[in-house]
Amino acid sequence: MALIGYGLGGQAFHAPFVATTPGMKLATIVTANPERRAQARKDFPDAAIVDSPQEIWSRALDHELVVIVTSNRSHVPLALAAIDVGIPVVIDKPLAANIADAKALVARAEQAGVPLSVYHERRWDGEFLTARRLIEDGALGEVLRFESRLDRWRPQPRAGAWRELADPTEAGGLLFDLGSHLIDQALLLFGRVTHVYAELECRRAGSAVPDDVFIALRHAQGTLSHLWASAVAAQAGPRLRVMGSRAAYVKNFIDVQEQALRSGILPNAPGFGEDPEAQWGRLGSNDDSRPIKTELGDYKHFYSSAVGWLRNGGPPPVDPNDAIAGLEIIAAAQRSAAEQRVIAVVE
Repeated sequence: MALIGYGLGGQAFHAPFVATTPGMKLATIVTANPERRAQARKDFPDAAIVDSPQEIWSRALDHELVVIVTSNRSHVPLALAAIDVGIPVVIDKPLAANIADAKALVARAEQAGVPLSVYHERRWDGEFLTARRLIEDGALGEVLRFESRLDRWRPQPRAGAWRELADPTEAGGLLFDLGSHLIDQALLLFGRVTHVYAELECRRAGSAVPDDVFIALRHAQGTLSHLWASAVAAQAGPRLRVMGSRAAYVKNFIDVQEQALRSGILPNAPGFGEDPEAQWGRLGSNDDSRPIKTELGDYKHFYSSAVGWLRNGGPPPVDPNDAIAGLEIIAAAQRSAAEQRVIAVVE
């Protein structure tokens, strides 16, 4: 495979899984940044380190997969270039900056017969897997409300960072970043959405894109999803609170895999993805609850399933049409916040 981009995303959230997944080899890394080139050469001495994606397109037969972990505005052009030379593609979320580009990209891949997937690794957060199991087992009864948040404390915007730019083609801000994950999880659990309400705020001095986000979804089956993402949360709220007619599941702490990856721990290290007992959630009611062991966090699943996807024609790790559904919710949230009203989602 080839990896385009060796910033935090490429270095910490993709390369380690490729390096430890049987049947995969990281053959080429694309980055023009001198420091990142040096780091890539240190991390993968057997890989070719190149400064332009063109060097991948010119050697298309040498690659069976290209992973795009670059600025959001470059996702679609790079993916189209890969499709044109017949290389299967994984795109880090979001798939595109808007619905039209995403649909055109998926259509092009389907017409060309080139496999395409999107990296929504938080489908394999330990707390999300636990909540999903409890819901499927009926332990909560009818799910009335799903509360999910990804809080950060980053009170100063990063000057010059593309994620802080207001141009819509950049798809910057937390709605496209952490919001993409939160929406994807809610859709995976509860399906089609009929109504959307959103509050998208720019709280930090000089911020031009939403850094404090709330989204309310009404699903066709009746469940409400309340989703938060914030860069100005000096104290984090519960990561998950799933309220059911029979019981609730409350998990205060975020999945451990992100911090492990940021610390340089490889996915094949003993205990990777295991949640310490002190961070387990609780199931029950105020008067009668018990700790519930967190399912093993399993970001590894994406790339391990990608091997079967590419070798044997199995399903993609994430269906790109799911990413389009998420972008439709993002567009409805933007409209809701601008008009300060609930938006009905029309199929």
